[in-house]
Amino acid sequence: MSNHNPLALEEKALSEVKAKHHSSSLHKDAEIASVSEVDRKRVLRKLDIHLLPFVSFLYLLSFLDRANIGNAKIAGMTHDLHLDGLKYNIIAAVFFLPYAFFEIPSNICLKLFRPSIWIPSIMVVWGTVMTLMCLCKNFQTLIVARVFLGLAEAGLFPGITFYLSLWYRRQDVAQRIAIFFSAATIAGAFGGLLAFCIEHMEGIGGLHGWQWIFCLEGMATVVFAFLSYFFMYDYPETASFLSDDDREIVITMLKEDRHGLSTTFQTKFIWQALTDIRTYYQTGIYMGLLIPVYAISLFTPTIVHNLGFSAANAQLLTVPPFFCGCIATIIVGHLSDKYNRRGPFIILGCFVSFVGYVVLFTQESSTASYIGAILAAMGVFPCVPVTLAWVGSSSGGDTRRSVALAMVIDMGNLGGVCSSFIYITPPRFLLGHGMNMGWLWVAIVFSGLCMYDFNKQNRLKEARCIAEGIDESREHEFKDQGNDSPLFRYTL
Repeated sequence: MSNHNPLALEEKALSEVKAKHHSSSLHKDAEIASVSEVDRKRVLRKLDIHLLPFVSFLYLLSFLDRANIGNAKIAGMTHDLHLDGLKYNIIAAVFFLPYAFFEIPSNICLKLFRPSIWIPSIMVVWGTVMTLMCLCKNFQTLIVARVFLGLAEAGLFPGITFYLSLWYRRQDVAQRIAIFFSAATIAGAFGGLLAFCIEHMEGIGGLHGWQWIFCLEGMATVVFAFLSYFFMYDYPETASFLSDDDREIVITMLKEDRHGLSTTFQTKFIWQALTDIRTYYQTGIYMGLLIPVYAISLFTPTIVHNLGFSAANAQLLTVPPFFCGCIATIIVGHLSDKYNRRGPFIILGCFVSFVGYVVLFTQESSTASYIGAILAAMGVFPCVPVTLAWVGSSSGGDTRRSVALAMVIDMGNLGGVCSSFIYITPPRFLLGHGMNMGWLWVAIVFSGLCMYDFNKQNRLKEARCIAEGIDESREHEFKDQGNDSPLFRYTL
């Protein structure tokens, strides 16, 4: 090997690997080819119809419950509970500590228990906590409630992200995660509209308008959680909405996508994820994105209010940034899957968001600043699902993928603590806007690093396959190696 020119070997690899693998994978290709592309798309549509609306609504409720603290803030909560100084920031921040620490254990529990049991159970808990938050009378009780809310909500986002990877191939999952994550942007928009309406319940039942925000949104979560026990599907192998033929198509596609890697639960797969440096590269990307995302979610009502709009109008004016972010998220997710590329779309989105924050940082006009807020949301929101799809496609084997996703989301969500303390200098919030610009560049740098490293690893694997005559007929030899399997390829 050392006597070969590396560049020539890499060039040769790109053409020879396909020919080398062709004969050994002929039977597998014929098995897939026997199903027309029309039928394959039909099965994917069936999965989309039965899975995506349901899990998207779950996340809408989750994001609504965690972010409505921002709507309650300008609806009178800070005045009624005397939240002066940094008390609101502390209340926003404490959510993320238990939220981050419980994500990995929760994803392990999801692997050990059925999704239709675990997901609805944690929903019942956080919906109950959310409902009871309407009884909070001071700063201390709000702190306790937000801690338990973070603990209970921790399992949903990484859990559903992993759950989707059990149904879709790596090349199909980005736009599905984008649709799922777009519920967060809808929640931001819908939350403003809902808060505007609920505020008018001021005094009913002896509760303030902001207390009704917590109560009604929490009760909705509890009701839907109980329905989830009966309507959530577990795995393709047991899904009642799939016919036998459709089930075989899904299982075969997933088997092909896994390259023979293990789907069993073993402790060593957890350690593989924990010791993979590339998982930490992607954690850097995710943290660089999550700080601006949570800043937008927690402080958009406050930012808009400080542009000179009334509290009621500020609730309504939070809708367009989130709505535009939703549309951009779905479009970018679709394009990312279409071209099977992740890094370039993350970098482009970060640049768009960066431009938005530059406008917010430099312009004093309320109109220009509002446009900047829209650009900031449109740029950064689409990057989150693309990053998670990238993490999932960069982790070989179900358990390793589950832990890697939980790790990235776990440590990335600690950025929410940072987000909670950067918007403290009204009316222009220069510190917050400047911090977000810096973290977007962190995401850009780590995205470039991942693309370079993944491309290098793919070339090395291709060269090894040629040198050692490795093809799909030997995939059983590497089933426990995860990403290190010479047959595994990273998505760029």
